[in-house]
Amino acid sequence: MDYRALLKNVERTLEAIERSEDTLSTVVNVAEAVVRNFRNELGIVGGRLYVKSEEGYVLERGFGRSKKAPVGLAVPAAYAPLRRAEEDGLVLTDLSDPSVDRELEGRLGVTRFAAVSFGEARYLLSFDVHPRVRGEDLLLSLGIIRTVLDSKVRTERLEGMINDARRIQQSILPKSVPDVADYDVWAITSPAELVGGDFYDFLPLSPTSFGAAVADASGHGLLAALLVRDVYVGLRMGIGGDLKITRAIERLNRILNKSRLTTKFVSLFYGEFEADGELIYVNAGHQPPLLYRAASRRFEELPSTGMVLGPSPTAVYGRRSIALLPGDVLVLLTDGILEATDRKGREFGPQRTRQIVSRLGRRPAREIAESLLAAVRDWSAGKPPEDDRTIVVIRRSPPRPVLPAAPPPPPVS
Repeated sequence: MDYRALLKNVERTLEAIERSEDTLSTVVNVAEAVVRNFRNELGIVGGRLYVKSEEGYVLERGFGRSKKAPVGLAVPAAYAPLRRAEEDGLVLTDLSDPSVDRELEGRLGVTRFAAVSFGEARYLLSFDVHPRVRGEDLLLSLGIIRTVLDSKVRTERLEGMINDARRIQQSILPKSVPDVADYDVWAITSPAELVGGDFYDFLPLSPTSFGAAVADASGHGLLAALLVRDVYVGLRMGIGGDLKITRAIERLNRILNKSRLTTKFVSLFYGEFEADGELIYVNAGHQPPLLYRAASRRFEELPSTGMVLGPSPTAVYGRRSIALLPGDVLVLLTDGILEATDRKGREFGPQRTRQIVSRLGRRPAREIAESLLAAVRDWSAGKPPEDDRTIVVIRRSPPRPVLPAAPPPPPVS
């Protein structure tokens, strides 16, 4: 048998199968295609799909000659051929095997079968095979099919998890920006993958104050997105529970430290903004935000007040306060902005960021954020981003000029 040709035929068959709405439908489509297309090469004349249950496996569907198999038939987990399939991935046996239940297989019309376990033993395909097919050829061929099946199921499960994570991430991003006093606020994020490890949030605190957070989880993709979800929940629980700002961050740090995720390091900036311009903040190892002073046209940085969240359960975080004056602009960034590179490997960097913010300092927060992100994309010359990119701009609008009162009308003569 030409196994290389067989593998190519299997791959072409699987690639031709349209993606289904769920994993089970995909498995059914694959099984039907195998029975339909490989009857001659593998001697497969029918088959049955079993799905794992608490007590064993339940017959889900039959294919080919076994189309009329009794759907819903339960096979106990202790059935020896199934146990061997789970342990070894596949098994080939017939009625001469003393561990085979002749009555059960008789109900199914089976004399010789090969069982293939895949999808972390959640699924089991039992193929009816012709007695003349050599066992060695059949096992090798089914090993190829099992590998492709397993890969397809795992891929679809992973894609499903990623899509679920993306929906969760989209659901936790704020639907609006704070409307408090003279603050002008805007935020924008662009993940490097379908889901990202960047996160921002706005928390209403009172009619005259709000909280703002920006976080950057180590790495990006699915694991980083799951970690971001924990940050969102933990931060809101701490702040919503009326914990003081430092206690809330220290509690969140302990939660992340106990996380079972392999990547669990997060930088976080969280600040609380009052109507009079006072800002109280904690910076847990995050990229220092840039504060543009409108009066002096100079920049200040809001430095770290503690280490990144996650590594140490006993980490202590300080807090600082600063005043935002009318016209001042605070820009919160993640590393994906400053570390974006051009074709020559040069980083966008803080200097270019400052130039853009300084030039647009009198413009609305939305224009500043969108212009900065556009400049980063232009700098990267269309290269796919290597990291997630997030920008939050918080600007105190300058007071509107008071127009002089109109002169009184001349007296009527």
